[in-house]
Amino acid sequence: MAPSGQVAEKQEPPELGRDPELKSWRCLVFYLCFYGFMAQMRPGESFITPYLLSTDKNFTQEQVTNEITPVLSYSYLAVLVPVFLLTDYLRYKPVLLLQGLSYISVWLLLLLGDSVLHMQFMELFYSLTMAARIAYSSYVFSLVCPARYQRMAGYSRTAVLLGVFTSSVLGQLLVTVGRVPFSTVNHISLGFLTFSLVLALFLKRPKRSLFFNRAAPARHGASPSELDRMNPAPSQPADAKPGRAPLGAWRDWTLVRMLRELGDHLRLPQLRLWSLWWVFNSAAYYLIVYYVHILWNVVNPTTDASSVYNGGADAASTLLGAITSFSAGFVKIRWALWAKLVIAGVTAVQAALVFFMYSTSSIWLCYVAFVLFRGAYQFLVPIATFQIASSLSKELCALVFGVNTFFATVLKTIVILIVADKRCLGLPVRSQFLVYFMFFLVLFIVYLSVAMLVILRHLREGRHPPLALPPPQEEKAEQVLSLQDRGLSGPKPEAPPPALEDSVWTAGLASREQNQHPEAKA
Repeated sequence: MAPSGQVAEKQEPPELGRDPELKSWRCLVFYLCFYGFMAQMRPGESFITPYLLSTDKNFTQEQVTNEITPVLSYSYLAVLVPVFLLTDYLRYKPVLLLQGLSYISVWLLLLLGDSVLHMQFMELFYSLTMAARIAYSSYVFSLVCPARYQRMAGYSRTAVLLGVFTSSVLGQLLVTVGRVPFSTVNHISLGFLTFSLVLALFLKRPKRSLFFNRAAPARHGASPSELDRMNPAPSQPADAKPGRAPLGAWRDWTLVRMLRELGDHLRLPQLRLWSLWWVFNSAAYYLIVYYVHILWNVVNPTTDASSVYNGGADAASTLLGAITSFSAGFVKIRWALWAKLVIAGVTAVQAALVFFMYSTSSIWLCYVAFVLFRGAYQFLVPIATFQIASSLSKELCALVFGVNTFFATVLKTIVILIVADKRCLGLPVRSQFLVYFMFFLVLFIVYLSVAMLVILRHLREGRHPPLALPPPQEEKAEQVLSLQDRGLSGPKPEAPPPALEDSVWTAGLASREQNQHPEAKA
């Protein structure tokens, strides 16, 4: 039997090892959050459209609406999947550097460009920054252990939202109080972006990623990932690097099996419902976000830069979106029964707000309508995130969010091609908002009709309970839905596309409780 002193000596090293680990963890969190905050410091972003329409650039509304802005959606669709795959394959940091360089290219073209082609290239580089936003969220979770996912999600999300809010407020103060010209505000934005690129150079490059650079399965008693269970012990060539799956195996086995597994999970009604909501409502939401600044310029066609309050509207919408996202975690209802009715109600509010923006001639009322519109959307984002992620592994969850975002981008691009592009209808911005109102109205009618059918069926089954037990598969699905309902009965970690738009795939990249959403160009 060992003396008590020796036992104490054996237990002492782990005790002493906690302080350096804790200090390293705090330094890592601080640097990542500081970088996430500084990467959002673009005070000129809220005033890009007024700057293009001002005498400095002298573009027409038709050029901005029907020739320049549509390129953003086309190029985003083209780069979305390649950037998503490169983010994981290159282990995040190179894509973060690409994002920083793309931001600098955007503002250089904005300041130095003088033709429609230059502005179209600006939109191309901006689409790269949007597609690369997944890199930051994924990178954050690749550097911490799973036990710290929830805390890290909260810290990083707070840093991003605070950066977006501070950037919008700073831009508004510079324009309104300081009466700084738009060109000077954009030069300040370029300085912030250059500094954030320097910060990205000192980021640590992780050794693992979710798909292409996985750690060895079941190490130190850890449970294997979904990919390891689908494709156990694949044969690798002798010169293959450890932890990296051969490209042939990924093409022939893993991806195919993941898609099959995803097809089986799509039989769950809640997963199907919220995925469809993500596709259709996200597409409609970003149509409004892309074109609302042009609408503001139509409602308030002033040449006085100090009377433009786009930054204040963006700051208020970011703040309200954060509040509504957080409050969604406290909603206590049976989502399997009432989800469609809640979606119908929120969609009706959005439709009314879009119609109000279309019809009003007051810029202040238009600002308020947009702030409320964005808050309504952000209210449902964490609910949809949890409902989708609660029954999936993190690998499948990432795939689901990626597929949903891709189809939403396809739908949004088709609408822009038909409605906004000058080669098709080429409608002015007010007419576009009328079309978008009809889009939301159709979605509301569909959601309400399905919700009424579900409620009537529930009432009928309540009066006449079934005599036989449900089949095992249906019983298992009901158990999953019951777990989903209980999962939202208490507060959950808050997260938003803002912006951004809290990219949206980060919930699957973190854990089943993480709620993330990317920001979009505002």
